Amino acid sequence: MSFLSRRDFLGGLVAAGTVAALPAAALTAFEPLYPPMDLSYFDTPISAAPADLKFGYASITWGGNDRQAIDDISALGFPGIQLRSDVLKEFPNPTELRDLLQQHHLTMVALSSGTVSVESPEDAEIAKHAANAKYAHDAGSLYLQVIDAKPKRGVTAGDYKTLGRRITEIGKRSADLGVKLGYHNHMESMGQSPEEVDRVLDASDPRYVKLELDIAHYLQGGGDPVKAIQKYRDRLLFMHIKDVESIPKEQSSRGRDFRFVELGHGRVDVPATFKALHEVGFRGWAVVELDAVPDPSRSPKDAALISKNYLHDRLGFAI
Repeated sequence: MSFLSRRDFLGGLVAAGTVAALPAAALTAFEPLYPPMDLSYFDTPISAAPADLKFGYASITWGGNDRQAIDDISALGFPGIQLRSDVLKEFPNPTELRDLLQQHHLTMVALSSGTVSVESPEDAEIAKHAANAKYAHDAGSLYLQVIDAKPKRGVTAGDYKTLGRRITEIGKRSADLGVKLGYHNHMESMGQSPEEVDRVLDASDPRYVKLELDIAHYLQGGGDPVKAIQKYRDRLLFMHIKDVESIPKEQSSRGRDFRFVELGHGRVDVPATFKALHEVGFRGWAVVELDAVPDPSRSPKDAALISKNYLHDRLGFAI
């Protein structure tokens, strides 16, 4: 009552008397849609939440032996896993994969859906990745990852428009299933350099296409992962935590002058990356990835343990 003026109070009495005199059928029009509630909570802006990271590990290191990857990643204590679309051959029934991951207490962070071509028929490209999105949903995956296939004829400005349109449509189909789409920046793709990553993202709808930032690919492509985190802080979906070293081309089976290595063994400033993620308040998954074991004397599990120990001993993360 202390919040009401005399005029408001008397006006309320008159209104109440008027309503009471109405027929019962007419009263339904005055019934509140929702019960009264205190809305003062919304007068205070919600403050930004602190950063919160969960760690996963990518199965690519196991070269298609996904059952062994699931066993090893679970045994190492990682709560999440990323799988590639090759897993569809081993587990044509997504429910079987979902149940196996649950038994191993693993969250399927993402399904790598493969490349999106700007040269293949558009309907076929979209249908392929939409089908993978459906599988990802049924298997319990949070996200779908796509990269692009760089045309051998050279890249034109129109190619970026085509790619943006295609991944946006894939993102819409994926979103309809509750699976978010992440574009993976990658060497030897249309999104290799920072400027090229900008062009891909500018050509796509940010509502449906997020950035899955790979810090090693971004560094090797000529960029600074810390600046990328700051720039795309509102578009980051999840992270690929990775390291890379420079090598003579003759040492590479693919003619590259670089090689991906375990965390702490390369040129990526991994501590600065996590500091940047903390500063922007990133809350989500950081998936550690290693394409292949650089030292043939080690197993994929050995390599994963090296990266896990780096995260724990060097950076203080509890996996």
